[in-house]
Amino acid sequence: MTQTQQRKADHIRICLDEDVQFRANTNGLERYRFTHCCLPELNRSEIDISTTFLGKSLGAPLLISSMTGGTEQAKTINFRLAEVAQHYKLAMGVGSQRVAVEKPEVGHTFAVRSQAPDIILFANIGAVQLNYSYGLEECQKVVDLLTADGLILHINPLQECIQANGDTNFKGLLDKINGLCSKLTVPVIAKEVGNGISAGMAQRLLEAGVTAIDVAGAGGTSWAKVESERGLTAHQRRLGQTFGDWGLPTAECITSIRAIAPDIPLIASGGLRNGLDVAKAIALGADIAGLALPFLQAAAESVDAVDALVQLLMAEITTALFCTGNATLSDLKQSDTLKKLG
Repeated sequence: MTQTQQRKADHIRICLDEDVQFRANTNGLERYRFTHCCLPELNRSEIDISTTFLGKSLGAPLLISSMTGGTEQAKTINFRLAEVAQHYKLAMGVGSQRVAVEKPEVGHTFAVRSQAPDIILFANIGAVQLNYSYGLEECQKVVDLLTADGLILHINPLQECIQANGDTNFKGLLDKINGLCSKLTVPVIAKEVGNGISAGMAQRLLEAGVTAIDVAGAGGTSWAKVESERGLTAHQRRLGQTFGDWGLPTAECITSIRAIAPDIPLIASGGLRNGLDVAKAIALGADIAGLALPFLQAAAESVDAVDALVQLLMAEITTALFCTGNATLSDLKQSDTLKKLG
């Protein structure tokens, strides 16, 4: 097993077994409350939570967020997720495919199109790799491996600072992102990994040619804490704990980015744990919402567990619409039913 493969295996184990969630910093959604509608004048069975994203239809506003790949356990997880995504017409992203570039024989652990021929599927590579010999060829390769609909460029400066031998040269990346966006055959989505994207940085990324933003704010899994758990030295472990709650809350990212970019495709992720969180994120301005840890936990168990999770999420989103008097996601976005507390 290569060093990168071992890191992927460690990430799965730590996320499932250790306490690496944000504690002092939340996703910010608890600061908002829906106004209950006691007489919605709707038939719940007729509520429509379908939507479109990047021109493709979704059965619900859900993205199975990027998680893993590169090992046999990761393949099992990815294929279980893809099977359920196909059934419910959900979007899905795979984990960083750097390991598949380094070791092409593990590419099959990401190649989920056989399970999900029709879903919106996103390839994934770290933006910082553009400063470490990666370019258009490597990015096109990971897209082609999946027959992907888009490429997620994940941006993770804090994680790289904590990670042993992390790649921390982020200098000049905007120009390289711009060059990639102008030549790649699919849209590019800029995504943080749990520390958030500010409105100002979103604006710069959009000007560089990025098509969509995934805010991936604070409040969920802390990758500083994950890398702290993997730390080989006391210095590294302490650094990860110091920055374990660093970041911009997801709700703050959604509202600030939407204020400066009313029409760009916007994904909310970062600490979303149920369908009520999803509904709040949509009401704040997101187009779809991404969840990772709940899907990882379910997929580590079985396909049936993933299926049950999706059914619950969809029921929770539908119930939120019903009890606020909104028949569609569009109605929810245009309503003023979500209020900030205090």
